[in-house]
Amino acid sequence: MKRAILIFIAALATVSVPTFAYYDSRGHNLDSLERVVARWTPDAVDKAPVGDLIDLNRAYRNLMLGYNQINREKSLFYARKALFISEKEGWMDANADAWRYTGQYYYGKEQYDSAKVYYMKALEAVDSMAAGATSPTCPDGYPQRTIDDQYSALYGAIGNLYNMMDSIPQAMQWYEKAGGIFEKYGWNESNSILHYNMGETWIDEGEIEKAAEEYEKAMGYAEASGDSLMIVDVWKGFGRLYMEQGKPWKSLPYLRRADAYYAAHPDFDPDFRTENLEYMSLVLASQKKLLTWLVAGLLLLVAAITVTVLVWIRRSKSGRKGDDSHVRKPSVGAPSLTARETEILDLISKGYTTTQIAAALNLSPETIRWYRKNLLSKLDVSNTAELVSVSKELGLV
Repeated sequence: MKRAILIFIAALATVSVPTFAYYDSRGHNLDSLERVVARWTPDAVDKAPVGDLIDLNRAYRNLMLGYNQINREKSLFYARKALFISEKEGWMDANADAWRYTGQYYYGKEQYDSAKVYYMKALEAVDSMAAGATSPTCPDGYPQRTIDDQYSALYGAIGNLYNMMDSIPQAMQWYEKAGGIFEKYGWNESNSILHYNMGETWIDEGEIEKAAEEYEKAMGYAEASGDSLMIVDVWKGFGRLYMEQGKPWKSLPYLRRADAYYAAHPDFDPDFRTENLEYMSLVLASQKKLLTWLVAGLLLLVAAITVTVLVWIRRSKSGRKGDDSHVRKPSVGAPSLTARETEILDLISKGYTTTQIAAALNLSPETIRWYRKNLLSKLDVSNTAELVSVSKELGLV
């Protein structure tokens, strides 16, 4: 699925800046930092020398970044505070930061058109940096590394945006741009995350071969970086890949290895392990279904052989051909659904949208889309209307 973690591509590369008096370590001592900046009134800001404005702008940007994941409203507030200084002074690096996080705020609100506006404003600021814009801290122009940091973060963010808008070709173009910069600097971990998410996207699109290619790339970069957690995530990706290919016997070993790692690292995001366990549940259900069909097929084969033998014996005794036209073929019953599939099917039948189901079950929209595709496949239907109709006929809802 297109995971929520896609958004952190936008924060993979951080801007290389000097350490100022107001520097905050992204989430540490945010309260104390807020008390410091609260002393600055608009009049004081207007009269402040450039050095103080640089420090204050950096403090606002640290608060913007620190609150990004824990309080998006505050993050937006401090982004605007930072822009109040940087726009007036023409500091493009600071502008790009603040515009990007403003876009990220609207991205989190699923207001994608607004997010695109601010991402593009940030991109214009970075283009100005690349064209030779200067600032008091970079009087000779911004270093190429700083420019590339900003570009890679924006490319990832814009790729995420098009991904969530289901404009997959555009998303991939922006991801490839980000990947080019990661490759340039040897950022193997960043490239591993990028290609893992591209694999997830291709699975959502039903492009299994492309997904396999991206997972292979992700594993190569993960191993090169030595990041054990990223390697585990790619294991999970291969587990999902083989599950989609209908190869549960190949999928389960990967998922079990991933689960063992997640279980040994409980401080890591528990949603990752929950998702992995859900995949394992689906694979086990698939194995059970496959085994059931194999056993049923074997029993039918034995029954067919038995009937054939009995008919042959009867014909031999009676001297005439038997007629087995009255034998009825076994009917196909309702498919076996997991508890989660049943729960989602029930909400679909009640008219819930993907977004509403995701909110109700505390799952991502991408996960719900994946379950929808699985349900369509299990019930052998092509759209939601048929899904609801057939599920009611079979007594599933």
